[in-house]
Amino acid sequence: MASYRFQLFLNISFFLILAIGQSSIAAANDDRKASVAYIVYMGSAPEGEYLATSRQRTMLQKVIRGSSVEESMIRSYRRSLNGFAAKLTEEEVEELANMKGVVSIIPNRIYHPRTTRSWDFMGFSNTVRRNPTVESNVIIGVIDSGIWPELPSFSDKGFGPPPKKWKGVCRGGKNFTCNNKVIGARFYKSVPSGDESARDNSGHGTHTASTAAGNVVKDVSFFGLAQGTARGGVPSARIAAYKVCHKKGCESVDILAAFDDAIADGVDILSVSLGSAESTEFFDDVIAIGSFHAMEKGILTLNSAGNNGVAGPLGVESVAPWMVAVAASTTDRRLSTKVVLGNGKTLNGFSVNPDTFNGKKLPLLYGREVSSICSEDDARLCSESCVDSKLVKGKIVLCDNSGSDSVVYSAGAAGSIVLDDLPVSFITPLPSPGLNARDYDLLLSYKNSTKNPVAEILRSESIKESYSPVVAQFSSLGPNFIAPDILKPDITAPGAEILAAYSPISSPSGSPVDKRRVKYSILSGTSMSCPHVAGIAAYVKTFHPDWSPSAIKSALMTTAWAMDRTKNPDGEISYGSGHVNPVRAIVPGLVYETSKEDYIKLMCSLGYTQDNIKQISGESSACSVKSKNVPARDMNYPSLAASVPAIKSFTVSFRRTVKNVGLPNSIYRVQISPNPKLKVEVVPKVLTFKALKETKTFTVTVSGGGLSAKSMESTTLVWSDGTHIVRSPIVVHTYPSIKSS
Repeated sequence: MASYRFQLFLNISFFLILAIGQSSIAAANDDRKASVAYIVYMGSAPEGEYLATSRQRTMLQKVIRGSSVEESMIRSYRRSLNGFAAKLTEEEVEELANMKGVVSIIPNRIYHPRTTRSWDFMGFSNTVRRNPTVESNVIIGVIDSGIWPELPSFSDKGFGPPPKKWKGVCRGGKNFTCNNKVIGARFYKSVPSGDESARDNSGHGTHTASTAAGNVVKDVSFFGLAQGTARGGVPSARIAAYKVCHKKGCESVDILAAFDDAIADGVDILSVSLGSAESTEFFDDVIAIGSFHAMEKGILTLNSAGNNGVAGPLGVESVAPWMVAVAASTTDRRLSTKVVLGNGKTLNGFSVNPDTFNGKKLPLLYGREVSSICSEDDARLCSESCVDSKLVKGKIVLCDNSGSDSVVYSAGAAGSIVLDDLPVSFITPLPSPGLNARDYDLLLSYKNSTKNPVAEILRSESIKESYSPVVAQFSSLGPNFIAPDILKPDITAPGAEILAAYSPISSPSGSPVDKRRVKYSILSGTSMSCPHVAGIAAYVKTFHPDWSPSAIKSALMTTAWAMDRTKNPDGEISYGSGHVNPVRAIVPGLVYETSKEDYIKLMCSLGYTQDNIKQISGESSACSVKSKNVPARDMNYPSLAASVPAIKSFTVSFRRTVKNVGLPNSIYRVQISPNPKLKVEVVPKVLTFKALKETKTFTVTVSGGGLSAKSMESTTLVWSDGTHIVRSPIVVHTYPSIKSS
């Protein structure tokens, strides 16, 4: 039953499974067939916004019937991309698809956001070496649910005017004002929602923005819990907020529009804590398409890996190689909520509970005892309408459903204790710790053996977790379901129980019955880990403003901490290259760089047609015979992965090129960590550099006996000159891709 609280968690962090075609829009005319929203993608932006818009309107006018262009057109993409979104019938879609200049037509989809001490845990203290003046010229774009600009985390005290490169605007809607910290804001709503503002109504976008680049704010907490100083990775950086998410989710037509604007506005880094749980090819994913165009303009996109770890391997949702896919892991501060039974025994649970019973123990009731109208199964789960308020008032209810908090709270109970095997603390509307199956059984045994069972739920307390960092159980696992020779996720960062700024009009638990309001709250998810790495990417850029997106990405990955495999049994398919290390990332020594052409060659090797590639890049790119025959694993990626057939012996090779960004005269020697199941040969074993920006190429050959189906083996390649450590995981696995399954 742990899945129930996990489902609540998905609702709280706004991560839901993609719903295709559910955003139908009523027809503009009774005579016109029902129309729905589509993206008509026409590639890269041409010269002249007016000419692009005029051509788009002309094309639309030729196909629509029983309606005007104004009624059909939702929005135009013309600043960084070329295309438009419109309400179309199936017949109109077919006509447009055959028109010259139309690259592809993509059905509108609904995405959802995936949802302090974390910086100090990474050794990234407030006194770390910085370039404040350069940092102030860095702009982080956050595509999310908006922002609450009046919070202290976004004050512009001490900030000068926006950087001269900024080309954006403040179109935040009524009663929304930008400042010299939040320098830009836009909102998008392809479907009327009554929400005419970039103001954050859910808290998610405010939380992610403050994690990436929030100011230093002392003495913040959640009702006294997790007290400390809140700050972002680059407190002096500027923020541009692009609101694409509303109550019903985040429309893909709006997400693409946000990319279109953000690229043209002049952001340096994009943080996108959104995604889809559906296995979608690059050319059908607006985040992959938008981030490709961002990469072309020198902008690195950070994307959350997903919160579907409980489903097992092949669940990672961010798989495009030009983005950084961020997994979530724990820090050394955890919140624990103890349950003290009437017999004196104490059970350790997980929740964020700022309340106290003041030493008073309250009666315990099981869900099936508090309902006379529901089946026993529904009653045990404390399902909707199954909790009798006359029976539970002032008592603690035991529920096998970890998503029952709002039901029990509405019925008037003082607390609940739920079955939940996910060891992460979430905010609930009433004291409601989750217990693992073992402790929950102990609780039921105590209740059944006692005439008048009672218990007390204590206020949560912060505990020191020496076991961290560990990948959170909810964090989605690889390998890459489209390109299995490209390891995903790329890296992990703090994403469990993160305290950051929050919308003061939103319930901190996500429950409509919870009337508490806060300015700082605690959330968990890869939505929280993503902006951590976005902030660090921006930090790297302040020291290396001329570095390409792939160089910054390489620096993040090759300097990451090695994760302890004994604590993380899923290994590299859960954490990629390891845990991000901010301080080391600015001095990587060597970097692996990839270009737009490299990504196109990769897509050729994956079997993408010229039309498929054009759907992503917006340009015609023919695949040569040679590029089709080059293995995907030979793309110059900072990690090394290969998919091999199960059972059979294998030998695979990787070709890599590194650029020297460390010391002009340096000698790097290779080291391979031992794994008896893998034989690794590197040629050459020594790389000698005489100048900065000089490149060297090497080959890695890995061989071994047969691996069982859906399994993996790994080792580590390290280049070191005695000062720099450049580390890359080597992963061999037998998981299938969606192309072969």
